[in-house]
Amino acid sequence: MSFSAPNLGILVASPSMRCSFFARTVVLLVEHSDEGSFGFVVNKPAEGVAFAKILRDMGLSMSDELDVDAPVLIGGPVSPETGWVVFDPSGGEKPEDTVRIGESIAVTASFRMLELLADGRGPERRLMVLGYAGWGPGQLENEMREGSWIPVDRESGLLYETPMEERWRAALGTLGIDPARMVGFGVASA
Repeated sequence: MSFSAPNLGILVASPSMRCSFFARTVVLLVEHSDEGSFGFVVNKPAEGVAFAKILRDMGLSMSDELDVDAPVLIGGPVSPETGWVVFDPSGGEKPEDTVRIGESIAVTASFRMLELLADGRGPERRLMVLGYAGWGPGQLENEMREGSWIPVDRESGLLYETPMEERWRAALGTLGIDPARMVGFGVASA
């Protein structure tokens, strides 16, 4: 199975996924080409990391009344020191280096976006990811053939409205898959 750029969507870790980092994850796929793939895990919270603290650590001042709270997630194991904002670009100012990957989904690593958020002029629907998930040429296709990933349509409600702890099950549910009903899936015999 393969897919091209217009069909970028969401990858859901199959119930049989045994990788400790990626088990039960949902990945927003941002780029997929012959050179590899790139995306963000969107359901793995970065425990103890506050969005407002990140803004302050970047030297941005905010009013105490300003609510800049947004989920901070572990976007993947690659370059965890990098930060990205996934957001709904349908309203408000957008930095020049924004990559739009759907009608209501865009991503940027722009410092300008952090300034907008600190000033209260940033997008209302947003989340911050630290690091990313990456695959080399052909690696993602191989993992999909092995049954590690299940592709689903890109859905902004899953990113912005579905509680983080429910995203994996909800994403599988869009295909009618209930992992609780899958007995013995991926169990090796001795």
